[in-house]
Amino acid sequence: MKSAADTGCIKKDTDIMNIHPTAVVDPGAEIHQSAIIGAYAVIEKDVVIGADTVVDPHAVIYQYTTIGERNKIGSFSSIGAPPQDLSYKGEATYTIIGDDNQIREYVSIHRGTPSGSGKTVIGNHNLLMGYTHIAHDCILDNHVIMANVATLGGHVHLADYVNLGGVAAIHQFCRIGSHCYVGGLSGITKDVPPFVILAGTRNNMRVSGINKIGLLRHGISKDTIAKLESAFRLIFRSDLLLKDALDQVSQEFSDCAEVEYLVDFFRTSKRGVVKRIDDEE
Repeated sequence: MKSAADTGCIKKDTDIMNIHPTAVVDPGAEIHQSAIIGAYAVIEKDVVIGADTVVDPHAVIYQYTTIGERNKIGSFSSIGAPPQDLSYKGEATYTIIGDDNQIREYVSIHRGTPSGSGKTVIGNHNLLMGYTHIAHDCILDNHVIMANVATLGGHVHLADYVNLGGVAAIHQFCRIGSHCYVGGLSGITKDVPPFVILAGTRNNMRVSGINKIGLLRHGISKDTIAKLESAFRLIFRSDLLLKDALDQVSQEFSDCAEVEYLVDFFRTSKRGVVKRIDDEE
């Protein structure tokens, strides 16, 4: 994202009609001339808001937050609030939000911690539905959907095209691989491999197969999907040890970047990867 100086950001000016007269905007905030700030919104100092972003009434944008272009920030949302971490003592940590995101009403996003990465990062083209929560030091890549009341603990990473169902809860430090669908009410305590459909609770987790419909919608070829299904069967359904299954998959499908990503996801996991299969499948 361009800097404030490059994008025409300005200090608050009461003559600018895009800022509602009841909004409270600190003079130290930088707001693009085309941004719209709704009634009773609160914008703290050290905030940057990019072109064509809309902040709805009663939203609060906290210090050290940078928001890109064409975002929609819903009413009563809380963006860049201090982290819910007992070790946090008011240090300068950050929230960075990219472009073209829909952040709906009552969403809460907390900035990073000094003991973590120091920043919470939201990429581009994400949809965060009402009441979703993103804790400190989380990373959302692009095209992520979080349905209502889905919750991320600290240090969670959601890769591209992850889809979380309503009231899904992700334990801190978990990774959710790209193109993964996590069903509503799921409680996730381990990493979730890419490309799969998963649902359940901590003691009843079910991986039902490859997310074929989602992959087709996102332009993944049928040939690649077939290779992913073959890899899935070897990793999840064969009697091979996981290490041996990963080696075999890597050898058989070395020409497929998506399969290599799946294999690497398992090999780099620190929390362990969800691997239980739906017995009815």
